[in-house]
Amino acid sequence: MDNILCSVIVPMYNEEEVIPETYRRLTKVMEELNENYEIIFINDGSRDNTRSMLQELCKTDKRVKLIDFARNFGHQVAITAGMDYAAGDCMVIIDGDLQDPPELIPEMIKIWRSGYDIVYGKRISRQGETFFKKFTAKVFYRFLQKLTDINIPVDTGDFRLIDRKVCEALKQLPERNRYVRGLMSWVGFRQTAIEFERSERFAGKTKYPLKKMLKLAMDGIVSFSYKPLRLASFLGSIISMASFLYLLAVLIQRIFFPETAISGWASIIAVSLFFNGIILLMLGIIGEYIGRIYDEAKGRPLYIIRELKNMEDREGPRFKI
Repeated sequence: MDNILCSVIVPMYNEEEVIPETYRRLTKVMEELNENYEIIFINDGSRDNTRSMLQELCKTDKRVKLIDFARNFGHQVAITAGMDYAAGDCMVIIDGDLQDPPELIPEMIKIWRSGYDIVYGKRISRQGETFFKKFTAKVFYRFLQKLTDINIPVDTGDFRLIDRKVCEALKQLPERNRYVRGLMSWVGFRQTAIEFERSERFAGKTKYPLKKMLKLAMDGIVSFSYKPLRLASFLGSIISMASFLYLLAVLIQRIFFPETAISGWASIIAVSLFFNGIILLMLGIIGEYIGRIYDEAKGRPLYIIRELKNMEDREGPRFKI
């Protein structure tokens, strides 16, 4: 294969402390490859100096591109924007915190050249993370795999290389509540893993606190599985049958064995709270799916771009101001 163009997609949110080192390591790796490349930084509405620092990089290095969001639209949307505007024959998605090593990119490209369309990084260890985060992540990936009908690899994040044709396929998927690694499994193509040890964050704080992790987990489950809805239907049927049998038992006891009937509110309240709790749980599950339908029905742009740097001539599918 002749020389290629490799697009490196790097979402950034309040990462001023890591930008110089991220740029240095990425540039070093790509220069040693002796291939054409571009580094696309997506500023996801940062409130620190991330935007100005990336603008300076664009001035000194034309291979650095900037997509500057009008506000914070989220990590998964930032990855999508990078893919929308990338011009490469292949694209590498990597976070800017250097937990995923840029030094794996040459090996990913080598595997891609051998015929694979997606090469995803699989974590064999996670340094610098709490036991709670490691445990919940491990449980979630396996729980999601059991729920879905597609094979979403466990212990993988968004760090991966994808072929141009995979990118074009993903552009046909307009859904708003995006779980990108799940979408990449859904589109298919030839995929393989490359194992690595995930390092501790180079600097700064994680941009995925518990609240965002729960949102991402919900996106993954709701976007790729109807089983929670089926569970709600199943629980509803079981509870209806149990309630009917309990009603029969109460009537029989009251009619035929009135002397054994025990009056009291405790049991009634307990049963009522239990069934009401189950009903509210089912309504919550249904409401989550309805909320996603509402989001899709509004038809708003997935993101809005305030500024493009070193790629003003490119036409992306989203709205710019």
